[in-house]
Amino acid sequence: MSAAEAGALSGVPSTSGQESLVATVVRSQLTAPDREVRVAALDGLVGLAAHGDDEARALLREVVTRYRDTDREVYTRALNRVEVFGDRGLTEPLLAALSDEDLGCQAWAADACGRLGVQEAAPLLVGLLTHPDGMVRASACEALGELRNAPAVGALATCVDDPSEHVRAAASRALARIGTDAAADALWAAFLARRHPRPGYLPGALAACGPDVHARLLAATAHADPEIRYWAARALGATGDERYDAVLSRLAADDHATTSTGARVSTGARRGLRASLRVRERDGEEPGQPSPPPGTATPA
Repeated sequence: MSAAEAGALSGVPSTSGQESLVATVVRSQLTAPDREVRVAALDGLVGLAAHGDDEARALLREVVTRYRDTDREVYTRALNRVEVFGDRGLTEPLLAALSDEDLGCQAWAADACGRLGVQEAAPLLVGLLTHPDGMVRASACEALGELRNAPAVGALATCVDDPSEHVRAAASRALARIGTDAAADALWAAFLARRHPRPGYLPGALAACGPDVHARLLAATAHADPEIRYWAARALGATGDERYDAVLSRLAADDHATTSTGARVSTGARRGLRASLRVRERDGEEPGQPSPPPGTATPA
């Protein structure tokens, strides 16, 4: 879509229930044989919708509602920006797309359901956690986390052991977002189980679980297993709480035991210290999480 057409669409409102001439032209461009024309038309609509153009938003909602008649790339690109035009009116077509195995757009539909808060999608999303496509499984995890769907904790806990690291990371983030005691316990169980050698997604998830889990992490820095100490240090650093700097500094100076992958606990502690500083800089030196519960000793 040319700049002139985009400007015209932005400036010509619908009247008497009839759409503008430019909107009619843009609709035809969305189904044009030329891919570049289709993509340009879609991108132009998204840009206008982001700036408040109601007619552009209506056309984008039509793309999602009539997904079966829409070019797949146009449809998925629209879903990537669903937050600029989506509303509750898209619930039914999104649920239909979630169930549509033939279309091949379930990952994008799951993501859109999460971002729009479509709670009705939760049962379908749980079903997609066993989908053969890892991208679909990961998107379903992320969406359930966005929905804060507590009943999905058990299914998400299983996904923390998914063969795909991408899915394991998405499930971990989802559990952290849900934030219930059961979700935190599932993450803690995965942390202690050590079933995967480089669970780099766990520190951030554990750090997001709050002070009760932070207290467990603090105690874990004295664990007999260097693997546990290494990842506990990484997770404490991810909290951004300067009250853990002392124990991290001690580990960085003194604990040179190695993990199964050859990493030193001291290296993990140094990385934790750097991460903690970055978090504090990002948050403008705001106070960290509440202090560990009384009686939780910092290892000497």
